[in-house]
Amino acid sequence: MTTFRITRRVAIGRTLASVGPLFLFSGCQSWARSSMEQSSDSAASSIAAAPRASSSSEAESAATTGSCLLTPEQSEGPYYINLGLIRSDISEGRPGIPLELYFLVQGTGRCQPISDASVEIWHCDALGQYSGFGEKTSQRLGEQSGPASDGSTGIPSARPDGPLPRADNGLRFLRGGQVTGRDGRVTFKTIYPGWYRGRTVHIHVKVHNGANDVHTGQLYFDDALSSEIYTQAPYSSHPGRDTMNRTDEIYAIGGQHSTLAVQNTTKGLAASITLTVNA
Repeated sequence: MTTFRITRRVAIGRTLASVGPLFLFSGCQSWARSSMEQSSDSAASSIAAAPRASSSSEAESAATTGSCLLTPEQSEGPYYINLGLIRSDISEGRPGIPLELYFLVQGTGRCQPISDASVEIWHCDALGQYSGFGEKTSQRLGEQSGPASDGSTGIPSARPDGPLPRADNGLRFLRGGQVTGRDGRVTFKTIYPGWYRGRTVHIHVKVHNGANDVHTGQLYFDDALSSEIYTQAPYSSHPGRDTMNRTDEIYAIGGQHSTLAVQNTTKGLAASITLTVNA
């Protein structure tokens, strides 16, 4: 797989963005003030750590420094396939920059880790294609904002331009799930996602607690980081990215609070986030 190092320019850009305003969605509101006071220090630490995260344990430690803000709900999108596939490595040899993902799943209220929760992720490959849908992904307009599937408003849903091709469940790359341990953590190995028309760069995520879906969301990356990565193969063979975070209608509804913190590792990149859910 391709290797990559975060440049100082990209790291500084991410830090300046990370110290922007914090907005409370719900739960553990007393945490917000201390978080804002600490954000500048932690952001500076992230810059220093990014080039030097030498092991998975270091990246995981950074990944699980959590927030008590409820993680925003966002669209499931049109490319979800319910496979029930439990595995940590979802890459299946797809070309791209190696990416390790570290999640901490916790509940609102006391913000304690949730054990035995299943976490599913799925995303497109370096050329913007989803398993099960192939080239049809890149030929379609991405999800559009609109009413949610349950009839409520404020959460975008998928309204693609034309009927979806039938999913091929035999194609499973870049899809999988993990079950949290007592510490509420899960880890995935994948590649940095590509892009497709009408959407900014993202990873889909679902959290199940028992038989209940307790979170459906999307995870994002800094635009400057994506732009730098996309100058390299195999991403460079799919030019013309047409949507950034600032112009993505789904990102506009909570995407700032679903943006992954990214570090360099000896093997590629590591990204982390805390998922706070109603469970």
